[in-house]
Amino acid sequence: MTARDHAITSRDVKIKPSVRIALLGGFDLVVNDSPVIMPVGSRRLLAFIALNYRAPVPRGLIAGSLWPKVPEHCAYTNLRAALSRLGCLGRRALDITPTDLRLAPGVTVDLRDARVLAQGLLDPGGRPAALRLSTATVDQLSADLLPGWYDEWALLEGEHWRQLRLHALESLTEAFIDAAEFAGAVVAAQAAVQADPLRESSQASLIRAYLAEGNPSEAVHHFERYVRRLRDELGLCPTQRLHQLVARLRWAGDGGAALRG
Repeated sequence: MTARDHAITSRDVKIKPSVRIALLGGFDLVVNDSPVIMPVGSRRLLAFIALNYRAPVPRGLIAGSLWPKVPEHCAYTNLRAALSRLGCLGRRALDITPTDLRLAPGVTVDLRDARVLAQGLLDPGGRPAALRLSTATVDQLSADLLPGWYDEWALLEGEHWRQLRLHALESLTEAFIDAAEFAGAVVAAQAAVQADPLRESSQASLIRAYLAEGNPSEAVHHFERYVRRLRDELGLCPTQRLHQLVARLRWAGDGGAALRG
């Protein structure tokens, strides 16, 4: 390779943009480490394509999903307007053809990485220790998908992600407990409880984490708070399975009597 060829190759590598799309905790497009500002319609377009990153998305599906309450020709007009308003930086995130749109090669999406992590934690044949578990792992599973977005497609995908990450956080709690990483276990379980305070399986994970680290008083107090909240908000009682987690503990006073009941 000549010096001129090397210079050209180096220049090509340098000008290739780094493009990232964030969907967790809110939408963001980052090109070469700089956030890109764009109109709401263009942000919705990029978010929709990023959620459907596995394959090209037909223009008709995009138009009908993003603008379901307008006539078809108006939806297509809105789609063309959203594309035109992406600007040069926004267009770097997409491969655009006359029939469909898809993410450009090399574009990273935080949801894609988080899904891989969650599915790895839930894989029965997987090895959680190989995932290099840390509190950063918890952070990756703690954010909601596009919070504050009320489009039907966003809400549906948001619920799918919520269920996946809750199961993953509960599995992560057990992996931390097995590894005797009790602080991590508590943090992971607390993240699951924060996402859904009335979900019993998450509450059970947190109680097991407290018991594993040798803090039975924390486990009992948390159980009592959950009993009250479940009764006050839904008029329900915890299942016998949750009762059994703390039934073997011995304590005195009204709190213990209430739990035995």
